[in-house]
Amino acid sequence: MAEFLLVLPVLLLSVVAHEYAHAWTAYRQGDPTAYQLGRLTLDPRVHIDPVMSVLVPIALWLLSHGTFTFGAAKPVPVNSRNFRNYRRGDLIVSSAGIVMNLMLAAVCAIVFALIGLIGAQVQSATSVAGTFQRMASVGMQINLLLAFFNLVPIPPLDGSHLFYHALPPAWGAKYRAAGRYGFLVLMVTLWAAPGVWSVLLWPVHALTDLAHSALGRYTLPMP
Repeated sequence: MAEFLLVLPVLLLSVVAHEYAHAWTAYRQGDPTAYQLGRLTLDPRVHIDPVMSVLVPIALWLLSHGTFTFGAAKPVPVNSRNFRNYRRGDLIVSSAGIVMNLMLAAVCAIVFALIGLIGAQVQSATSVAGTFQRMASVGMQINLLLAFFNLVPIPPLDGSHLFYHALPPAWGAKYRAAGRYGFLVLMVTLWAAPGVWSVLLWPVHALTDLAHSALGRYTLPMP
């Protein structure tokens, strides 16, 4: 449980930042919906969902015996009809959360290295520094997972919006109509076909391994 208490704040920050990015870009593209509802903020209280942000991460952590957890915040409401340019606005807003998570993963990598450099010089702080470095490592993995998971083109994930605009109009209309079953497809495949998700999310594992390899020399002893 002590390990989970390190992971949960990083997860909450990551999902809140993801939703904030959607709200901010939607506002910039002409849609004030999230702003008017008080969602254009990094205050976690307005973004956290009791089930997806707390109960699901705890359940996954316990079921996986402390090896995996995941979660989400409440989706930011967006009215794409308010965008000054519908297609451009939808593409920007839909990709904003993914870009935010990739940026946070890069920031976590930089923080990991800086903590390693400082901790190596201040021996008395190695224990505390090692704990924060562990949080930075978790932050890299969680944000990569959030980014590539949301890229999958299954509604209501962000990737479904990006994929829709890549289709011919007639196909796009049928794809959007089928989107009403997207959440069901998402849940069924997560439960019944985890191997498919291992393939879809292979960049997460590849980039995480690459980061750990590149940052290995900065790793401090675990407290």
